[in-house]
Amino acid sequence: MPPAKKEVRPSSRGTRTRAPAFLKNLRGVKSFKEASAWLEWRGIEDIECITPDQAGVARGKMMPSSKFTSNTSLALPSAPFMMTISGQYPEDGNGFEYPEDDGDLKLVPDLSTLTAVPWEEDPTASVICDLVHQDGRAVEFTPRNVLKRVVAAYDRHGLRPVVAPEIEFYLVRKNPDPDYPLTPPVGRSGRPIAGGSGYSIAGVNEYDELIDDIYHFSEAQGLEIDTLIHEEGAGQLEINLRHGDPIELADQVFLFKRTLREAALKHDVYATFMAKPIQGQPGSAMHIHQSIVDKKTGRNIFSAEDGTETEAFFHFIGGMQKHVPNALVMFAPYVNSYRRLTQAASAPVNNKWGYDNRTTAFRVPRSDPNARRVENRIPSSDANPYLALAASLACGLIGINNKVPAEPPVLTTANEDEIDLPRGLLEAVDLFEGDEELAAMLGRTFAATYAAIKRAEFETFMEVISPWEREYLLLNV
Repeated sequence: MPPAKKEVRPSSRGTRTRAPAFLKNLRGVKSFKEASAWLEWRGIEDIECITPDQAGVARGKMMPSSKFTSNTSLALPSAPFMMTISGQYPEDGNGFEYPEDDGDLKLVPDLSTLTAVPWEEDPTASVICDLVHQDGRAVEFTPRNVLKRVVAAYDRHGLRPVVAPEIEFYLVRKNPDPDYPLTPPVGRSGRPIAGGSGYSIAGVNEYDELIDDIYHFSEAQGLEIDTLIHEEGAGQLEINLRHGDPIELADQVFLFKRTLREAALKHDVYATFMAKPIQGQPGSAMHIHQSIVDKKTGRNIFSAEDGTETEAFFHFIGGMQKHVPNALVMFAPYVNSYRRLTQAASAPVNNKWGYDNRTTAFRVPRSDPNARRVENRIPSSDANPYLALAASLACGLIGINNKVPAEPPVLTTANEDEIDLPRGLLEAVDLFEGDEELAAMLGRTFAATYAAIKRAEFETFMEVISPWEREYLLLNV
């Protein structure tokens, strides 16, 4: 990063002037005028104008900072937002049609997300952008706009959702050849990290220098880590973020994923958010804590004045129980995601809820009434944070609007019973396409686009012959 600038500079008259407060902001400004001064203050030369695609991958353009602040019109084709993870495009059908002209969409920078890119050698900044059509209408099928649509639905009811994501990930040795299985990295002890190190401080200390870089990179971007722990898997860590606005938190997860990957590469390892990267090790989740606030009173609508649960609390859970199985493809978006969702494992395969019960899909942690919340434990860490938050909040709001009753809470182990969720990607897509209420809440154009992409990804996966097939079928059938 460039050296910090002093707050006080001599003026042309020989007196001393104090720098405006916004120049010290690590994250966000209010106008292009402030952006120009902010970039100049830091000596920023280049700026990345980025936006998440359906997989949560950063797409966009890089340009000189002087061009960014000169009212330059930014545009991207629609193609990157209709593309599979392997770079292919789905066939038309079932409500999806690839635009014949593949015309430009406008990138509109959200200046509240302007921040430095601390791992770049040249002074660089990034800004997250929204996508609109040429006439200014929001592009319905882009992930950030999908989440904005759901948050706006809450706003129309006088409500404000509050979320707190928890992101698990693995550190693994570099793997240039994808035919070879992933393996844990070597820590400072000189040995590969073993599993069974849940909450181990020694396990975290194996990666002291890497974790220091994660903290430094995060601090430079104004990203707030609440806690960091070692999870059960070999080389598996978890970062918890402070609760807040869903769009701001999705932005943070989007940036955290980039940050963690860059910090890991600096230390010659990979950070991966695959749901199940290593056979025999636990999967990686992105748990989402959710509460809802009345905008007028500031009260958590899940708790009554006497501290008891409200009808809205139970209806939110009821909506989750009814619609989350249909939305599973947004929480478990790839074939690999379903390897995590296995019976009698830490990942739930049910749609039950319980008080402080980690074997249920929807856990209500122990808390004071004003902090009452519902934790969705189904999403895997490979999920696009914008889409996972949008789907989870949409399911809850449908429940509140339709007064969907919740089933009784589960008081025993729930993950050894019958499986309540789709067992694979195609089954999940079928359920997703059949939920009209969910499609209306998320946007029908998005729903059709997303389903088409997922079907195309499954077909691509089916072209690959796995080691299991060669092991058991080659000489036996």
